[in-house]
Amino acid sequence: MAPWRLVVNVLSIQSHVAYGHVGNSSAVFPLQRLGVEVWPVHTVQFSNHTGYGAWTGRVFDGQAVEEVVDGIADRGVLGTADAVLSGYLGSADIGHAVVGTVGRVRAANPDAVYCCDPVIGDVGRGVFVRPGIEELMREVAVPAADLVTPNHYELDLLAQMTTRSLGSVKDAVAAVQGLGPRVVLTTSLVAEDTPEDSVDLLASEGGRHFRVRTPRLSVSVNGAGDAIAALFLAHWLDTRSAGEALGRAAASVWGLLRRTEEAGSREILLVAAQEEFVSPSRAFPVEEV
Repeated sequence: MAPWRLVVNVLSIQSHVAYGHVGNSSAVFPLQRLGVEVWPVHTVQFSNHTGYGAWTGRVFDGQAVEEVVDGIADRGVLGTADAVLSGYLGSADIGHAVVGTVGRVRAANPDAVYCCDPVIGDVGRGVFVRPGIEELMREVAVPAADLVTPNHYELDLLAQMTTRSLGSVKDAVAAVQGLGPRVVLTTSLVAEDTPEDSVDLLASEGGRHFRVRTPRLSVSVNGAGDAIAALFLAHWLDTRSAGEALGRAAASVWGLLRRTEEAGSREILLVAAQEEFVSPSRAFPVEEV
C-alpha cells in the first residue's frame, strides 16, 4: 500500500494478553506496521488467551476504560482520533463505556468513525459471550457503528436470520445496515456456492457487495478476526472503498495464516509474518457480486 498521506490515529479498546496475540495484542502491531498511530485501551489484562483453558490476570470495568479515556481527553487530543475500534466485550458496562467513548470522540471530531467487531460466537462453538452481550451488540454497539466486521455466524445472529445462499446473505447484510452501520465486512463466509476448499469474505457498502475467495487453510488460531478487523479499518480509512479495503486485508490475513500453518504454531505469527501487512505474498481478485 502507499504510505499514509497524514498520520491516522485509532483508539483501540480491546482485551490484551501478555503472551500471544488476541484483542489489542493482535490489532495494534499490524496497524502500527502500516503507519497508523494506535492508542490502545485494554479491557482485560491476561497472561494469555482463554483458549488455553487456564490464564491469570484481571478484567477491567467500564469505569477503568472511562478513566483512561478521560486522561487522553485531558491531553486535548480526542479530536485528532480518526477512528475507534472495539472487539470482544466482556461485560455490558464495558460496552456502554465503549459507545460512550465513541460519542465523546465524535463530539470532538464529527468525521471520526467507529469500527465494531461484534464478537458473539462462531460456527461449532455457538455463542461464547456472557448473557446479554448479544443483545448489547444488536441494540447498542452495532447501531452506533459505521463499520462492523461480523463472521457469518454473527451476521446471522445480528440480522436474526439463517443464511445459506448469497442472496440471503445480502438480505442479512441489509438488515444489519438497517441497524446503523454503512459498511459490513462478513468474514468466514460459507454460502451455498462457496467451494469446500475455500472461504469467502464479503464487504458491503452503498448497496454494492464485493467478494474475495481464498483457499481454506487447516489452521485454527485465536486472534485472526481481531487482526482482519484492524486491517480492514486501516485500509478503509486510507481508500474509503470497501472493495479495496477487503482485497488488501484479505491478502494480508491469508498470508499471515499461511505462515502460521506452515510453522505449526498455536499462536498467529504476527511479528514473524509482518511483511504480509505491507506487501502480501499473494493477492486475490475482488469480485463484485
